[in-house]
Amino acid sequence: MKKITVIGGGTGTYVVLSGLKKLKDIDLSVIVSVTDSGGSTGRLRDQLGVLPPGDLRQCLVALSEAPDLWRRLFLYRFDKGDFQGHNFGNLFLAALEKVSSSYDQVIEIASFVLKTKGKVIPVSYDKLHLVAEYENGRVLTGEKLIDENRLEKSRIKNIYITPKGKPNKKAVEAILNSDFIIFGPGDLYTSIIPVFLVERIVETYKKTKAKIIYILNLMTKAGQTTNYKASDHIKDIYKYTGRYPDYVLVNNQKISPEILKIYRQNNEIPVEDDLKMFNNIKILRDDLIDNRKITKDKSDIVYRSILRHDSEKITQVLKKIFDA
Repeated sequence: MKKITVIGGGTGTYVVLSGLKKLKDIDLSVIVSVTDSGGSTGRLRDQLGVLPPGDLRQCLVALSEAPDLWRRLFLYRFDKGDFQGHNFGNLFLAALEKVSSSYDQVIEIASFVLKTKGKVIPVSYDKLHLVAEYENGRVLTGEKLIDENRLEKSRIKNIYITPKGKPNKKAVEAILNSDFIIFGPGDLYTSIIPVFLVERIVETYKKTKAKIIYILNLMTKAGQTTNYKASDHIKDIYKYTGRYPDYVLVNNQKISPEILKIYRQNNEIPVEDDLKMFNNIKILRDDLIDNRKITKDKSDIVYRSILRHDSEKITQVLKKIFDA
C-alpha cells in the first residue's frame, strides 16, 4: 500500500483529494496550512480564537464518503442574517473545538461524522499569522491582507510566519513515511508555502525519500505571482523548501477566450510553460482543465477562481506515476 501525502489547503487541494480518495491500495493523508484569516474563517478566528477551520473543513469534505446530504451541509454557506457569509462546516468545527479536549479530538469526531477516507492533519496547532515582505519595502501581516492586495505590482521578496509555530508531530511523521508527496494546485504564497514555514517541516521534507509531485497552477495570482512563469513557481518552491519536485504536472489544454477575458480583467494570465531548462525534473503535460462552468456563490464574500483543474484527469496522471 502506497503512502500518499498531499500538502496545502483551499480549492486546489480539494480537487486533488476528491480524486485520490477513489483509488484503492493507498494510505492517504493531507497536511493543511493554518494561516487563513479571511472570510468566514477569519471572522471565527478573530471572534472565537479558534484554529482556522476553512481549509481543514474543505479537506474533510473532499475525503468524505458520507451521504451527499452531509457533504452539502458542511459546504453550505448562509446568504443572509447574522450568519451571512459563514459556512456551516466552519461553525461546526469552531463549536467542536470549544467543547473538545484537544484538536486531535476535533478532527477525529469530524472525520467520523463525514466518514473520511484518509487523515486530515493541521501542520500546527498554534495560532499563526502570515507576513509578506515585498521588493518595494511594503510589509503586510495576515493572509487576508495578502490575498486582498491584488493591485500590488511588486513581487514578494520574503514570506514568513509569526510566531514560528511548533509542528504537529503527525505532520512530521506523514512526511517522513510517505512514498509520494503532492502539492498544488493552489495559491503559492497563501496555501502551499505556509506549510513549509513551520519549524522542522523543511528539515523533515529534505530527509524524506518520497517522490515529490507538484501540480502547476493554471493561472497567475494577482498580487502574489503576477506575471509568474512556470519556472518562477519552481524557483520559489526551491527557495522555501530546499528541494526541487521530481515531477511537475502541467496543463497543455487551451483555455477558452471567455474565461481568459474574465481573468485579464483581474490582471491574471495563464502560467507560461517554460520548464525546458529543468533537466532534473520530469514534466508531464496533459489536458488537466475542468470544463464545467463554475459559478460563485452569491453569499461568498471572498474572491475565488472560476477555472479549476479536473479531479479525474489529475488522478489518472497521478496513478501512472504511482504505478510506474
